[in-house]
Amino acid sequence: MSWLINSSVGRKFIMSISGLFLILFLLFHMVMNIVMVFSFEAYDMISAFLGANWYAIAGTIVLAAGFIIHILYASILTLQNRKARGKDRYAVSNNKDAPWSSKNMYVLGFAILAFLVLHMVQLWYKMQFKELIGAADAISHGSKLVIPLFKNPINVIIYLAAFVALWFHLTHGFWSALHSVGWNNTIWMKRLKNISYVVATILVVGYAVVPIYIYFFYNGPIPVL
Repeated sequence: MSWLINSSVGRKFIMSISGLFLILFLLFHMVMNIVMVFSFEAYDMISAFLGANWYAIAGTIVLAAGFIIHILYASILTLQNRKARGKDRYAVSNNKDAPWSSKNMYVLGFAILAFLVLHMVQLWYKMQFKELIGAADAISHGSKLVIPLFKNPINVIIYLAAFVALWFHLTHGFWSALHSVGWNNTIWMKRLKNISYVVATILVVGYAVVPIYIYFFYNGPIPVL
């Protein structure tokens, strides 16, 4: 199994598997977020359920490991590609017709990582982390944080911009990951590229609905922390 770590193909495979795992998490998280549009009470119930329980903590650890592996191997492959000067590239092409996203996957990934850190500081730190350490000011009802967050236009702009970066990253990353795990015949390549646009669009629209709904259409009370 040393080829998974020592070979270029193995590294691509690990990066692809970790990327597909993260896409599944994004789908789950998107569905959870959309609940807010219909019922803040239901969303708060889900937030409380996914508090500092053993299964939520285990899921957080696995998710963190997936992000670390994905970022680590993305960095290794990017450095490898630069050293190769165009040989054995992953997600980068010298072809002038290649999509912009395929030439800027690492930059897009870095932008998404920066947003993720901000997102965790704004929400995860004040909820699950504080509950985990037993802080008295831990918040179990997510809507108390989300509503005032998205009533701020600056936060809405930042989140929407991050979702655009995510869309570009996913449109190339999804089909490229499936290509690396073996779905690389001529017939499926074109199909996978089309599917990647559909998946990326569904995810990003699903995420964007929440800040847009709260900022423009929510007229209820705004929690004061």
